[in-house]
Amino acid sequence: MATTRVRPQVSIRGRSVGPIASSNAVGEEVPEFEPFMLLPRGPPPLTDYLDVWDVNMLKEPEEVNKQQHHTDRYANEGLIVRRGQEFQISITFNRPHDPSKDQFALEFVIGATPQYSKGTYIPVFPSEERNKLWGGRVLDTSDNVLTMGILPRADCIVGKYGMYVAVVTPYGIRRTKKDPSRELYILFNPWVKDDSVYLEDGAERTECVLNELGIIYHGAYDDVSERSWNYGQFEFGILDACLFIMDKGALPITNRGDPVKIARKASAMINSKDDEGVLVGNWSGDYMYGVAPTSWTGSVEILLSYANGGDPVCYAQCWVYAAVFNTFLRCLGIPARVVTNFFSAHDNDGNLKTDILLDENGKVDRSRTRDSIWNYHCWNECYMARLDLPEGFGGWQVVDATPQETSDGMYRCGPASVYAIKHGMVCYPFDAPFVFAEVNSDFLYRDGTLTPVKVNTSHVGRLVLTKAPGSNGRSDITSMYKFPEGSAEERTVLEKAEEYGVRRQDVTPPVADVALDIPSLEVKVGAGFDLALDFRNSSGQRRTVEAYTNGYVVYYTGVPSAEILFQSPTVTLDPRRKVIKVRPEDYMGKLVEQANLHFITTGKVKETGQIVTAMRVITLEGEVIVMVAGTPRVSEEMLVTVQFTNDFKFSLENVHVRVEGPGVMSPHNKLYRLIAPGTTISWTESFIPRRQGPSKLMASLDCHALRQVRTHTHTHTLSATNHVHEYKNDLLRVNR
Repeated sequence: MATTRVRPQVSIRGRSVGPIASSNAVGEEVPEFEPFMLLPRGPPPLTDYLDVWDVNMLKEPEEVNKQQHHTDRYANEGLIVRRGQEFQISITFNRPHDPSKDQFALEFVIGATPQYSKGTYIPVFPSEERNKLWGGRVLDTSDNVLTMGILPRADCIVGKYGMYVAVVTPYGIRRTKKDPSRELYILFNPWVKDDSVYLEDGAERTECVLNELGIIYHGAYDDVSERSWNYGQFEFGILDACLFIMDKGALPITNRGDPVKIARKASAMINSKDDEGVLVGNWSGDYMYGVAPTSWTGSVEILLSYANGGDPVCYAQCWVYAAVFNTFLRCLGIPARVVTNFFSAHDNDGNLKTDILLDENGKVDRSRTRDSIWNYHCWNECYMARLDLPEGFGGWQVVDATPQETSDGMYRCGPASVYAIKHGMVCYPFDAPFVFAEVNSDFLYRDGTLTPVKVNTSHVGRLVLTKAPGSNGRSDITSMYKFPEGSAEERTVLEKAEEYGVRRQDVTPPVADVALDIPSLEVKVGAGFDLALDFRNSSGQRRTVEAYTNGYVVYYTGVPSAEILFQSPTVTLDPRRKVIKVRPEDYMGKLVEQANLHFITTGKVKETGQIVTAMRVITLEGEVIVMVAGTPRVSEEMLVTVQFTNDFKFSLENVHVRVEGPGVMSPHNKLYRLIAPGTTISWTESFIPRRQGPSKLMASLDCHALRQVRTHTHTHTLSATNHVHEYKNDLLRVNR
C-alpha cells in the first residue's frame, strides 16, 4: 500500500513552521548526562567530580523565600517567588565546593523545548560575571552546603519553572533528576520598581494583591448594596488553575511576562463565548443546568471546577465575571480591583446616547423603546505600566470579561487606560471608546416624532465605586473616569473624544419649570410600601401634570420582566406629593434575578407641554443568619450554622445554600428541595481553619422565587498554641 509523504510546512520566509510553545506543562525531560564527545561505552565513572546530594528550595511558609516575597499565604507546597527580587536555594554537595576547579549552574526551564534565546532556558552561575539573563551569587558556604541567591529579571516570564543543578565534568554535564518538588512558581512583583506592575502606594498594593476578602457593590447609585466575595487567590489549587487558563487560551509562553497581553487574553478566557473559557453567561432567569449567578459566594469553587476538566462553569453575570477575573489577576501578582459603574450604558453605537421613546401623552412607549441602561455593571481595573502607550497612560487599566461586544474578533475588553478615558484620548488601545461610552452617554427622551424633549447628561456613569484599601468602606472613584458634569474640563474632553469619532448629540431642550423626584426606599421582600412622587413647581404659576407611572420587575440589566403597576394620576402642583401604594401580591411570584423593581414616571405639563420624568430602582432585601461556634484555632474543628426562616405564604423550592471563607473553610453547599411557609432550616457544617488571622465566613441562599439572600460573619483564627484569647459565639443577622 502506497504511503503519502507528508512534506513539512514552510513559511513564506523559508523557515519550517514549528508549534508555538503555549503550555506551561514541562515538555521532554532534560537529559541527566549531556556528553561533550562521543562516548561509545556510556559515561565514565564520575566519582571524582562534584556530586549533588540534596537541594533545599527553602519553600516552607515560615522560611526566608516566601516571607520576603509575600507568598507565605499560598496553600501550595512548591516554592513561590516574585520576579525582580532575589530568592535563595541551598545545595548539599558530596564535598565542599571549590570555585577554582568545580563548575556548576542552576538551570531554570519553562514550557516545552526551552531555549536560551527565548528566555525559557536560563542558566544561573555562582559567579556574577557569567550571568547574562538572571543574576546569581554565592550567599553562604558551610561545609558541604552552599546557598545561592538567584535574581530573576523583573520582566521574566511568569509561570511554573523546572529547576536542575548541572555540574560540569571533563566528559559532559551531569544534572540532577527531574523532581517535581524542585519546581517553582515565579509571579509578578508589584513591590519592585523595575516590574511593570509596580504599585507605589502600600495600602493599595496590600489591598489589591494580598486581600482575599472582597466587597462588590450593586443596587442603585443612591441605594448601594454590598455583597461579600471570597476571591481565594491563595487557596489550594488556584495558582495552578490560573496557569491552566493561560494554557487553555494558548497564550504563548514568551508573552507571559507582559501583563498587558496576559490581561487581554484573560479577559477573553474568563468568559466562554469564543474559546470554551471559564464561565457561561446567563441572563435568562433559567438556571436549571447550573448554579444561579446570585448563588455564588466566591471564586474558588468556580476555578477549581474549570481546572478539573476544562469545561465552562454555569452560570455567570457581570459581577461573577469580574470577581473571578480579580482572583486570576491577584493570584499572579497583578494588582487588581472590582469596580462598579452605576447606570452603565451598554452596546452603544458610538453617538453617546440612549433613547426612551414617549407617546403623544408622555407615556413610555415600550413597543418602540429598545435601549436600556444597566442599573450597574461590574468590571475590573488592573495596575500596570503601559509601555505600548505614550508616557502618562499607565496606572489603572479597565479590563472586562463580561461578553458584550467583540474586540479584534473576540468577546473581550481592555486593557484601556483610565487616564485616557477621563481625558477623551480614546484613540489608544484597547477598547477605550466602548468604556468611554459606558460612563458618558446621554439619556434622551423623545416624542413620537423622535424629537428630543428632555435630556439627562448626568444619568449614565452616575457613580463609580470600589472597595477602599484596608477597610470595609467604599471608595468613590468617579472622578478618575470623568470631570464634573458641566465643567469646562468636561467640554474639552468631549471635544477631544469627538476628534476620534466618538460623537455626542447636541441636544438643548427648553428648560423645564416643573421637576419630579421619587425618593429612595428600603423594602423587605414580601412587604408592601408607599411609592412617593414629589413634584416641584418653580414657575410661580399654576401647573397641572398628567402623569403615568409604570412599575416593572426588572433584571439588573434594565430589561423588564413583568409589569406590576400602572397608574395615571393628574396632579395639580402647589407643590404636591402623590403617594402610590404597592402591595406584596403585586410583585411576589414575579421576582427575577436580584429582586429589582423599576418605577418610571413620565408626564406632560398641560399648560406648557413640558415633559417631566423620574426613575427609581428599588432593591428588595432578604436576610439569613450565620452562627459560628467554638474557639477558632488553626487545625482545630469548628462549627458553622446557617439558619433561614420562610416568612412567606408560599413554599420555596430547590433552595441552594452555600458557605465558605478564605483560609478558614472550603466551599460547601446544600440543597433543600422544599421549605414550607413558616418553616426554619438549620444547616450545621464542621470546618478546620488552616491559617491564623482575620477572615470572614460568607453564606448565600438562592432559589427561583428568592434571589440574592446573603450574609457574612467575621472570624479571627488564633494560632494552634495561643490559648490566651477566647472567641465568643457570633450570631449575625445581615441584610443582603
